[in-house]
Amino acid sequence: MIDWLRRQALQIAPAEAWRRPMQVTAVGIGAMVVAHFLVTGRAPARGGDPTAPVPVVIGVASARPVAIYLDGIGTVQASNTVQVRAQVDGQITAIRFAEGSDVVQGDILVEIDPRPFQANLAEREANLLRDQALLKDAKVNLDRLVRIGEFASKRAVDTQRAEVAQAAARVAADLAQRDYARTQLDYASIRAPISGRTGLRQVDIGNLVHAGDAGPLVTITQLQPIAVIFTLNADHLPAITAAMAAGPLTVTALAKDNATVLARGRLDLVDNVIDPATGTVKLKATFGNADHALWPGQFVNARLRLALHQGPVIAATALQQGPDGAYVWVVKPDHSAAMRAVTVARMQDGQALIASGLAPGERVVIDGQYKLQAGVPTQAVAPAPGG
Repeated sequence: MIDWLRRQALQIAPAEAWRRPMQVTAVGIGAMVVAHFLVTGRAPARGGDPTAPVPVVIGVASARPVAIYLDGIGTVQASNTVQVRAQVDGQITAIRFAEGSDVVQGDILVEIDPRPFQANLAEREANLLRDQALLKDAKVNLDRLVRIGEFASKRAVDTQRAEVAQAAARVAADLAQRDYARTQLDYASIRAPISGRTGLRQVDIGNLVHAGDAGPLVTITQLQPIAVIFTLNADHLPAITAAMAAGPLTVTALAKDNATVLARGRLDLVDNVIDPATGTVKLKATFGNADHALWPGQFVNARLRLALHQGPVIAATALQQGPDGAYVWVVKPDHSAAMRAVTVARMQDGQALIASGLAPGERVVIDGQYKLQAGVPTQAVAPAPGG
């Protein structure tokens, strides 16, 4: 090949050489490049000694277990939110809570003037006592007729039995009316239906309220426990469901900087439908929130811990992409460089989790790859400051 190129260069006519100096130069350079490649198997180095070691930063593939996470953006939602409303009509006489305070289920929040309801209850109880007395008298008369036996007509006995039944029905109705009146009186004291934190008060003492009012008196939000609804790519569903089958999954709520841990909780459920517009699925996690670090309506970064990766782990900077996929430069025991194809399980937090192609303990180049060629010697150097 080299002799042929040389002959081709010499066959150029002297008369035409001055017209084509660039062609002659190109042919000569090409001949030298081809000759170098045929002899060494690689392109000639760009200046300097081709046998000089290439300075690179070297890292070691570690075998430490690394937790695999899935990250999504979530919104904090209260476990329960209740809008407290009046169930009876009346005038507010007392407000027993402070805005923004914590209340316990059953605490009295607002009191409505109870006097109309007390009077109604007293009337119902009086009616009950009257009808109970009439029922007792009707039963005594019936017993008297029954004891007379043949001296009492059948018609009189039947009439008295009907009178007893009517009196018993009136007593039953009075009992129901009394219970209803007691309930209305109880509604005059508006209590907290759940434990939580109150919001802004919407009424003042002296206001008239009605059972049909649209606006609430106050809203109570339960902060402990609290939930986070977040979304993940639906492609992760098989891995999520497999991990859930193995045991409870931990979810970490992170601040906007994606580093500050706000709270840790557990995954409760995966929604039963995938959003076809976005290809995502919703998940719900519950947090104890003892320190109230999470607040309803707050945006957080949710990190779901799936499993542990037990394979080799290298710095993400060691990973290179070629036409056939991912590869790394491996430093052999003789300090020469070799290209190695790898399969990446996941990229996470500046690390590449390797599924195959690399063994723990092998040395890989994490900086300086652009100078490398197969078989060239390497020299380990310290990474640049801040690198």
